[in-house]
This record gives sequence, structure tokens and C-alpha cells, in this order.
Amino acid sequence: MRRLESISLKEVSVDDGFFNRYTSLVADVMIPEQWSHLEDCITNFKIAAGQKEGEYRGVVFQDTDLAKWLEAVAYSLANKKDEMLEQRADEMIELIAAAQQPDGYINTYFTIVNPKGRFTNLREGHELYTAGHLMEAAVAYYSVTGKKRFVEIVSGFADLICEVFMEEERKDGVPGHQEIEIGLYRLYRVTGRETYLNMAREFLERRGRTPNYFLQEEKRESFQRIFPEFDHYDIMYAQSHLPVREQTTAEGHAVRATYMYCAMADIASEYQDEELLSTCEEIWKNMVTRRIYLTGGIGSSGILERFTCDYDLPNHSNYSESCATIGLALFGRRMAQITRDASYMDVVELALYNTLLSGVGIDGKSFFYVNPLEVWPESCMERTSMEHVKPVRQKWFSVACCPPNIARTLASLGEYGFFKGEDSLWINLFIGGSIKTELAGEEFRIKITSNYPNDGRIEINVSPRQKKRAKIAIRIPGYVKKYKIYQDGKAMDKIETRKGYVMLDTEFDDTKICLDLEIKPRVMYANPLVRADIGKVALMRGPVCYCLEEIDNGRNLPAAYIDTASIREERIQDERLGEVIRLTATGEKVDWQTWNQDLLYGEEKAGMTAQEFTFVPYAYWGNRSPGEMMVWVRNKLVMR
Repeated sequence: MRRLESISLKEVSVDDGFFNRYTSLVADVMIPEQWSHLEDCITNFKIAAGQKEGEYRGVVFQDTDLAKWLEAVAYSLANKKDEMLEQRADEMIELIAAAQQPDGYINTYFTIVNPKGRFTNLREGHELYTAGHLMEAAVAYYSVTGKKRFVEIVSGFADLICEVFMEEERKDGVPGHQEIEIGLYRLYRVTGRETYLNMAREFLERRGRTPNYFLQEEKRESFQRIFPEFDHYDIMYAQSHLPVREQTTAEGHAVRATYMYCAMADIASEYQDEELLSTCEEIWKNMVTRRIYLTGGIGSSGILERFTCDYDLPNHSNYSESCATIGLALFGRRMAQITRDASYMDVVELALYNTLLSGVGIDGKSFFYVNPLEVWPESCMERTSMEHVKPVRQKWFSVACCPPNIARTLASLGEYGFFKGEDSLWINLFIGGSIKTELAGEEFRIKITSNYPNDGRIEINVSPRQKKRAKIAIRIPGYVKKYKIYQDGKAMDKIETRKGYVMLDTEFDDTKICLDLEIKPRVMYANPLVRADIGKVALMRGPVCYCLEEIDNGRNLPAAYIDTASIREERIQDERLGEVIRLTATGEKVDWQTWNQDLLYGEEKAGMTAQEFTFVPYAYWGNRSPGEMMVWVRNKLVMR
């Protein structure tokens, strides 16, 4: 169970025909734009540092906006040197240090608002969640810049946390929102301090014990309610209904859940814990076979941002928070690193090419927190069950976890794309660019040229400093039915495949590997137990899910019926979207204009009108004009 390592972002340069538009936005647009929204967060740190007077602004976990922004900055600096941006980041790190309390504590909300309330409301206070994001940012910044200052600062906080939560009073304490476990593990990896590793494991092992910590905590005199909606608290919401080793289904708040699963995978690999890894596999199986959307979105409930039950996947009221999809990708990446099973990366790819990109506009300045699969703008009314669905991307949010999370993910794509073993390179995603790394004791340069997923031809040039034997594993996506591989122009007939990877074990010397994947439109059907999709189909091409938009197909999209035998693809250059592979299909649409508009119900059915329908990638929806959107469409064959 030896874990593959992500290749350092300092060794990877992304230059990809599909992703360049988004990765360039991180440095040029997202980081500057998000900086402009951090005023409240920065003010809180200045007040906590005694540099300014005033009242705390924002939600209780406001500090995480700056933490994730700094993490995005770190990854961005690995891709593109920017001395002014690095200087600004250094200044923010010093501000965090100034706000740090003498005992190492960092949290502006409790420092300013409730100093005596530290660690008395783990269920709602988000102190450990905030600490985890600070740790992740510090590790990322050190890994890219080599500067230890931020790591030293958060290590002081980590030391305090380890001390406090080993004391008798809080020996059962666990975080209400998981994240600290990831932060402590990553901090352990760069500092070597096993105390952090042990604390991360301890937080996991305590979870779900009886009596339940969160229910006991609220009975204490020191407990102060922060969120009214947490009255009548459901312990399943924070995955504390069972010990983690006994959990087999994805439950509760989707972001909390996936962050915890990431930590479980980390700890399983570090301790060679087969039982814990098996638990991760069971939860993953439940999630991706019964509780995930076609777009890679998870967490279907608009109330409490949570999983519900198997096959409950409504399209119009779907939540699928952008952060939850990122959590899914992080979990899947870890499982692929541990198991060397490409099926995990199939799901990661699905999430990255669809819900992640849907979450950000092509302007880089607007975002979706929620990613439904069907939108009727007029019904998205405030103070109704649909108020969480927005038909237009928002510039910012009062709870702004998603924008910087999307930025840090796009800036760190190289960590998803490529893994490394002692003498092996693993290519998971067909992202164009170059890699300079060491394999089997020799420096290798790898250049990948790709226009994936618009086409399936990928060129991989492998150039060691001198002729050298090494192993390269190339993922073959699960949707690919036919493919060919060539080495220096010669077709490779006998190819070893293992868990979805083609395994090349050969001597390399300026070697060119060409991969031809068959990528064509696919008609997708849902399990009949998914009630929302019975009688409907969806279209995919490669990892890309498609949707109808009102701008192309007129209003009242649920009235559309398509002929699945008529689907064809065409490459276009759209003024707004750029190069796009769009899909078209003939069919019919219920003609609402033939209906008597003064009659709500009647005995005669409306007429049908022939129409050609245009589908565009789901990730691009809402970028041209506000309007209706729909992924799952009625199948004309079912109508007969």
C-alpha cells in the first residue's frame, strides 16, 4: 500500500488547450479579484493584532477566506513567478503572526468576540476547521517558496491544539467541521513531528463514540449557540453517528464528509491500516454508485448541504456545492495514489471537467456556490425551497468558501494530473504541459501535447538525460472503448494493463508515445431507481457532460423530446465560449402556444413541433445569457 506521490508543482508547467483559459485566470483575474473581497477578513486580523480598532465582521470562519487565498497564491507562484504577489502574501503571513496569541492560538472571531469561549463550541465554532486551512496554506507556501515562516507560525497553533486536546477536559473533543485532520497530516509531512500525525489520527478515532461529544457539549454552561439552524442537532450531519471505521455510506454535510474521507485515506496510507482503507473503499463505492450526479456533483439537499439517501438525485433542487466536488476530487486523488486504480481518477476527471468548471464563470470573477442540473430562473425565489439555486453566477458570497477553493484547485491541477513512484511516472489526466522530475535516479523531461477532451490524440515525449529504463503508467478512461498506442510511430500490440492503466516498462531515449483515444458522443441513462431521470437521457462526450440552454433552444426546456439516434457533433468557434464541441439532436417539443392559456388543466393534449436541439458543455452554462438550463432530457423513444 505504498502511496504514490504527487509531483511537485515546481516540476510541472501546465500548457493545455482546454484548461489554459482557466489556469491563466487564477493569476490574472481570480487572485486579484478575490483579494478585493478580503477587506473584512484582513480587518479582523488587524483588530486581533491590535493594529486597528473595530468590531468583528463576517461569519465565524471568515479567516479561512485569507487562508485559501494564500494557498491559491502559493500554487500560482509555482506556475508563474510574481514578486509583488509574493510580497503581498508575505505581508499577510506577518499579519497572521501579529494576530497570533502568546500561546499560539489563531482565530480572529474568538480573539475579538469571545476570548473565553475558545474550544467550547467545537460543533459550530469552526476553530479547528480554520486551523486546518491555515496549516494547508502554510505547507503549500513553504513547498513552493521554501520560506518556513508560515509553517513556524501554524506549528505554534498545532502544538497548542495537540496539547489542549490531549488534556482530560477535552480528551473526547472532535471538530464539528473536519479539515484539521488534513492540515495536521500535511504539517507532519513537512515537519516530521509525529505529534501532528497522532493528533490527526486521534481526531478520527474519537469521532462517533458514545456518548456523542456534540450532544454532550451543548449541555455545558460554557456552550453558546452560534447557528440557530443547529437546534435539534442531527449527529449524522457531521458524520458522528458512528465511529469512522463502522461507516459504510456517505452521510451528512458533503464537504465535511469528503474532507474527513481524505484524512481517513491519509491516515490509512501512513499507518498501513488496511481496515481503514477498506472503509474508505466502501464509502467511495456508495458515493459514486448511488449518491453522485452525472456531473460529479455530490450533496443533493439544499437544506444543510448534505447527502440524503441512495438514488435521491433531484435535478432542479440539487445543491452540489462547488467545495463538495473539490472534496470529492481530493478524496479520489488520494485513493488513486494509494490503490493505483484508475477508476478513482475517472471520477476525479468527471468532477474537474464539469462541476468544478461550472462553479466559475469564464470571466474568472463570478461563481456558483450551487450547481444544479436543471434551472428555471423564475422559480429560484428567495424564501422558498429553491432560494439556494441561482440562475446567474454571483460575484461573491457572505460564506465565500467556494471562490478561493476553486482558485486553489485550478492552480494545483498538476497534483491531480501526475503521480510519481520511485521509478515510475503515472499520467492520470491528459493535461498538456511539461514535467521535469527524477525517475530511477535519472532526470527525465516529459512534454505532453494535447487538445483533450476536444480530441483524443495525446503525444507524450519522454527525454531522460541519458538512455534509461523506467516505467510510465497511462490511464485509459473508463468510457474509452477503443484506443491505440504508438511508440516512435510504431503501433504497440502487446500492452500490459493494470487497474485501468497502460503499463510501459522500457528504455527511454527521446521517445515519443502517442495515444489515440476514441472520443465520441454517448447517450447516458440513469439507474431506474433514480426517480428524477426515468424516461430521460443525458449526453456526454469523453468526460464532458452536456446541457440544453434557453439561448439555443427556447424556453420551457422540459418540453423537449430528443431522438437519441440523431445525435451528431460539430466543432465551432463561439464568440464568448471559444472553441467548443457542441452536440445536436433532432426531436420534438411540446408547443405550449397551442394550449389555451386561460386553462390550467384540460382533457386535450398540446401539440408537438419538430425542432433541432443544441447541447453545450455543462461547465459553460450561464456564460452567454441568463436563462433555463437542463441536463436530463426526455427520450423521444419513451413517448411512443
